[in-house]
Formats: sequence, C-alpha cells, structure tokens
Amino acid sequence: MNQNKLPADPLSLILGILALVIGVAGCCCYGVTAIVPLILAIIGLVSANRSLREYGENPEAFNPQTRSNVNTAKIINIIAIVLNSLVFLVALGVLALYGTLMSTAILDGLENGNFESDDYYYESEYETIIEPESNETWDDDTYRIDDVEEEVLNEVHELELDSLDNE
Repeated sequence: MNQNKLPADPLSLILGILALVIGVAGCCCYGVTAIVPLILAIIGLVSANRSLREYGENPEAFNPQTRSNVNTAKIINIIAIVLNSLVFLVALGVLALYGTLMSTAILDGLENGNFESDDYYYESEYETIIEPESNETWDDDTYRIDDVEEEVLNEVHELELDSLDNE
C-alpha cells in the first residue's frame, strides 16, 4: 500500500499563508491590494476542498498527515478570505464615501457658480492687499513721502539758484 500526498498538500497551505501575509500587509495600503490575497485564498480553498474530496473517496491511497495539512490549509484559507473580504469591503466603503463627498462638493460648486464666495477661495491667494500703517506706529525718524519730496525739490531749486549766481 503506497501512501501518497494529496495534490493540494503544499499548494493550499502556501496560498493560505501568502494570502494572510499579503492581506495583513495590504491593510497598510488602505485595502487597495486586498483583492490579490482574496483571490489567492479562494484558489487555495478550492484546491483544499478538491483534495479533501479525493481523500474522502479513497482514504487508503493517501497519508493521514497530508489530510491534516490540507485541513489546516482549508482553515487558514477561510480566515484569509474573511479577513481580506472585510478589508476590501471597508476600502470599497471608504472609496464610495469619499466619492460621494467629492461629487457633491463638485456639483454644489457647479450649481452655484460663484466660486469667489466659496470657503475654498481665499482672497490672499490671488490678490495682495497692503494695508496702510496708522500714524501711531510711525517713529520720529520716519517721514512722509510728500514732505520728503518737498524737501528734495527745495534743495534742487536752491542748487539751481546757486549755480546761476555763480555764473
């Protein structure tokens, strides 16, 4: 009596472990990669079920240890399917929520058409407004431009008169 391994003994176990590892690592990617381990776990579960069905039809032809390995792989694949399905559904829900929020914001903006009154429009982004300083903050050393212009003009006028006198 030759006792063989079941066809899915190493395959379904490896697929289940890979699905769990990629699924847990996929949680860090906001569930985007949850579809890949979900597919791996489904393939591993189908393979494990086929092998267990073969073992049920002819148990003498296979080693009982391989049945235990395939049964463990079946449990791991079921856990991976549940975990990755939850991650995928949460990611899909978040995507749907953000999609509706963004679409309602865009539609509101298109319906209103007044983008300058939006909360997202800041006047300082597009225009620079310089407010004049009040007279109270000026020091003694600061001058008004009008006064400075008059002083410069007087000095220039005096220089012109002096130069005319010298000639």
